[in-house]
Amino acid sequence: MSIRSKILRELEKKPRRLKELKDKLGNDKKVQQTVEELQKKGKIRQKSGAYFLARDTKAEGTLECVLVKLGPSFGFAAPENDQKGDIFIPGRALCGALPGDRVLVKLFDKPKVPGSREGEILAVVQPRKNFVGTIVREKERLYFLPDECPFVRLAVKKSAAGGASDGDKAAVELLSRGEDYEDHRVGVALRFGSAQAAKNCAKALLYAAGVDRHFPEKVKAEARKLEGIQPSDLKKRTDLRSWPIFTIDAASTKDIDDAISLMAVENGWELGVHIADVSHYVKPGSELNKEAMRRGTSIYYADSVIPMLPRQLSNGLCSLNPGEDRLAFSCIMQLTETGELRDFRFEKTVIRSRVKGVYSELNQLLAGDETPELAEKYSEVWPQLPLMQKLYEQRAKLRSERGGIELETEGAKLQLDEDGRCVGIQRRSRGVTECMIEEFMLLANQCAAQLACRNQLPFVYRVHEAPNPERVERLAGMLRVCGLPDHFAGEAPTQKELAALLDSTRGTDLQPVVHTGVLRAMAKACYEPEPKGHYGLALEDYAHFTSPIRRYPDLAIHRILSDWLGGTSLEELNRRYAWFAREASAQSSTCEVAAMQLERSTEACYKAEYMHDHLGEVFEGVVCGVAPQGIYVELENTVEGLVHAESICRGEPQLIESMRMKDPVSGRQWSLGDRVHVRVDRADVALGRVDFSLEETE
Repeated sequence: MSIRSKILRELEKKPRRLKELKDKLGNDKKVQQTVEELQKKGKIRQKSGAYFLARDTKAEGTLECVLVKLGPSFGFAAPENDQKGDIFIPGRALCGALPGDRVLVKLFDKPKVPGSREGEILAVVQPRKNFVGTIVREKERLYFLPDECPFVRLAVKKSAAGGASDGDKAAVELLSRGEDYEDHRVGVALRFGSAQAAKNCAKALLYAAGVDRHFPEKVKAEARKLEGIQPSDLKKRTDLRSWPIFTIDAASTKDIDDAISLMAVENGWELGVHIADVSHYVKPGSELNKEAMRRGTSIYYADSVIPMLPRQLSNGLCSLNPGEDRLAFSCIMQLTETGELRDFRFEKTVIRSRVKGVYSELNQLLAGDETPELAEKYSEVWPQLPLMQKLYEQRAKLRSERGGIELETEGAKLQLDEDGRCVGIQRRSRGVTECMIEEFMLLANQCAAQLACRNQLPFVYRVHEAPNPERVERLAGMLRVCGLPDHFAGEAPTQKELAALLDSTRGTDLQPVVHTGVLRAMAKACYEPEPKGHYGLALEDYAHFTSPIRRYPDLAIHRILSDWLGGTSLEELNRRYAWFAREASAQSSTCEVAAMQLERSTEACYKAEYMHDHLGEVFEGVVCGVAPQGIYVELENTVEGLVHAESICRGEPQLIESMRMKDPVSGRQWSLGDRVHVRVDRADVALGRVDFSLEETE
């Protein structure tokens, strides 16, 4: 059979890429020449890298998509150029595609579910090459289970096993693709160690996300050349080194980027928020700036930090360490006796922090539990502490009056042993000092946004829009199930309505359910170059100014405000920064989402590691989610696990507004907020998943 006939026969089966044809038929040069000839003669056509027969009309009306989810017997593909939603792909029509593959999808004329979009994959036009997952051994053969679809077994090529063994966490490269998953072959590129160790799984997740702990040599070289404060740096700066300025952070914090001061003045207060002047060192066009913008944010997980800036800056030159002179960007605010903002100014300053305050210690002092050691440590700033607490109480009252939403969704505090294993989990709680610092930082951020709006500066704003009707309806459904009022005055609830709802459940069994439900109803906050207000804070304008060591938007607006303070005209500012504000907003929003997902995923692995040491034990928890696969239960230590539906329902489970599950046979129901006892059945460290079984109690 000729090469021409073989190519046409293969394309009769389905569209194929040129590489696929070469892999199947060999003789690469001849295959390519023949394909080009067939295309010139109109016998075959090409779309998105895939070739198909000219008479194959099915292949013409296709959409280019990315496979975004792969289930045990289905997938979802996201179209590239339309906003109509994902396309459901039944298992028989997946064509061996894997998550992240770029594929050609043909829509079905008659989907099984009216109004939905269903289709089949005709070809993989741009395959994804690299995956992270777990190695398993079955009958003397190694297989790879991708984290995103662990029910898929990909055979490891014997000659490319790379020394991997059963139970390893590994990164692999897809070496060859077949017609179906069982025909694919992978090679091991990197081994991280046992998949039963959360620290190894965290490394794998970072690798998969393209996060590098290390900085490029060019970036490190630039950082090494930076020097401490020079006499020329102090010109045109206000010297605040005599002020009783100090920092307040967690005991483990090393990248300290904010400090505070407070003085009682005539008819009110003078509050200073003093922020590390990172923009003095990280210049536009520098390698440091390029890398900071690429990273977008520092990533925090377990006991580790992957910084946005090299440690020479984050923990050194820029960190507001006690007793050391530091360049700062200060927001100095004048407030009335009742805590209302009267006026503010921004200044380039030089400061010297008196002490590194620690949240737990200051909470102890404010509670009246003073020790000689703490009294000595905080002697220089002690007079400010009661004043700060009083001002915070005034500001908290004002925030409540305008409808600022305070969600109680504390995260977890992980305790690791010397080997990096998770041996304890506690719900992270906020004391008075944490809330106080948060409020002062919010006020400085608000001032930065007001300044930009007032002067029409190109800027990077923090935007949070009101929840959309669909999210509001889901929230109302949850409230109905919980027996709470579900009607709001308008289409969307006001901030005061939500604040009242949150207050009504604070301290009750419904608190975690309702507070999490309200959080999920909210739009995702993001960065934009135009001010659109901040719904959650009930503010017309808002920005992020106070964390330039770990967030790029803060660094971006420092640079803009520095030039404005230096006398740069508005015309010149727009020329320099209008494009920059747009680019920084988009990049920072993308990086923030990726970092948050990564932090959640790594934390889940550590939680599973902890629960693996407690298999068979019984815990009390609250039903925090309901889904077709079962009910989700959250323990007091914040660990969330699934009770599978088949383990509690004799019949087909019925879901009521996705808020309640009912067994039609027994009549039993499980609703959001129900308190239950569960037994730990399984803890998969590699996937960060915990399975419970319901423990019956009398």
